[in-house]
Amino acid sequence: MRGAWAEFITGTCVLVLAIGFATVGFQRGGFGASAESYVLNASFRSLEGVTVGTDVRLAGVTVGKVSAISLNPDSFRADMQITLDAGLELPDDTAIIIASEGLLGGNFVELQPGGSPFNYASGDMIVDTQGSVSLLNLLMKFAAGGDK
Repeated sequence: MRGAWAEFITGTCVLVLAIGFATVGFQRGGFGASAESYVLNASFRSLEGVTVGTDVRLAGVTVGKVSAISLNPDSFRADMQITLDAGLELPDDTAIIIASEGLLGGNFVELQPGGSPFNYASGDMIVDTQGSVSLLNLLMKFAAGGDK
């Protein structure tokens, strides 16, 4: 009888831990996110290092995620859609930049708000964009010693 209780308690603890890990995983993955959000679009020359789910940050704080990436066949530019927290109101002269976390780190999307009194509405296009800078291209230019 004592062995049955030990198995029951062990099984219950394992089940509680599994539910806890699943809950944290869903929240971090955005599945438990609030429906309170809005979408902005941007077009870049290069989105190297950015994928769907990449963090969108403002002043180092994560305020959204990249929700879609596609190639525009007319302009041959990468179109990106970002989903931002609903409480965030960005001026319509905000810049969006692909930034690097460090020399060996990944990339993230950074927002740099301007000073306009008018704000973006859901579905608007961010015009001021700066794509990712390829470290390999910079090293090649440095090694070549010129502006090639």
